[in-house]
Amino acid sequence: MASQLPKIDFPITVTTDHSVIYMPERLTVLEAVQFKQTFHQLLDNDSPPHLITLDFSATEFIDSSGVGVLVHNFKAAKTNQIELILYNVNPLVMGVLSLTSLDQIFTIKNPDPTHSESAPLELSLPETHPSVKSWVKRLLDIVGSLVGLGLTGIILIPMAIIIKLDSPGPIFFSQTRCGWLGKHFKIIKFRSMCVEAETLKTQIPNQANGAFFKNKNDPRVTRVGRFLRKTSLDEFPQFWNVLTGEMSLVGTRPPTPDEVDKYDVPQWRRLNVKPGMTGEWQVNGRSKVKNFEDVIKLDLKYQENWSLMYDLKLILKTLLILFNKNSGAF
Repeated sequence: MASQLPKIDFPITVTTDHSVIYMPERLTVLEAVQFKQTFHQLLDNDSPPHLITLDFSATEFIDSSGVGVLVHNFKAAKTNQIELILYNVNPLVMGVLSLTSLDQIFTIKNPDPTHSESAPLELSLPETHPSVKSWVKRLLDIVGSLVGLGLTGIILIPMAIIIKLDSPGPIFFSQTRCGWLGKHFKIIKFRSMCVEAETLKTQIPNQANGAFFKNKNDPRVTRVGRFLRKTSLDEFPQFWNVLTGEMSLVGTRPPTPDEVDKYDVPQWRRLNVKPGMTGEWQVNGRSKVKNFEDVIKLDLKYQENWSLMYDLKLILKTLLILFNKNSGAF
């Protein structure tokens, strides 16, 4: 018999128009799921409050699931025309909100001057996973990205010529993706689709299940684009994202913001590590994996098994797959 999850208490002070929810010491996946339930119970009352304050006085740690539930509950409050205030937010939580630009969205009130709303990010970010603070992993990323950028420079001119000859438009494609804790960044690739790809996306049937998009015969992909995707040459410019620290050589698949908008709270856990150019998803079928729940399982498998040796094994597997014509990419 499965053991029952421990109950997390969220004390609430209720007045006629104002409710205060006292947040726990940690806001991770377990607390986040129950916080979502508590918040919605408050909204579903016959006379919901006009103002809800989240008191963060006791909260010392928050991860991507915590960020996800805050975003979810903010949207729910806005839909119900209820004002939401974050109160007494400590520097670590404030650092996460600043990193993800949520400090520009939430109303935050800090009576304690030591809880500065401009806390230095370097001193105030949580270690959501050991890989995030590993200087050896970061060194591997820097060395690998410099080698990769060198190779990118060698193939740049040939790539530019064949992309331009095949399809009018820019050489590079840039798209907003979500990185560690949901922070937005611009991913860079060699363009493999027509220039109208983003506007045409709604007209293409999605062959995947869940919060991501895949189509094996996507008509937006150019002839050269199919070759670039099959060989993964389109991803070489991402070595720049690795060098800047937005990505890692090995990690989880970087989702788009519209994918993240569809996440349930537990699925935000995949953002506890930096996204990678390769990872479990890429070496286990890649585009053949069409169920989002399977992607989640692969991402969590990486987080559970992570070590520097594990990263090296995944890099080696990726190199072997690149020389396999049945790599699973499309």
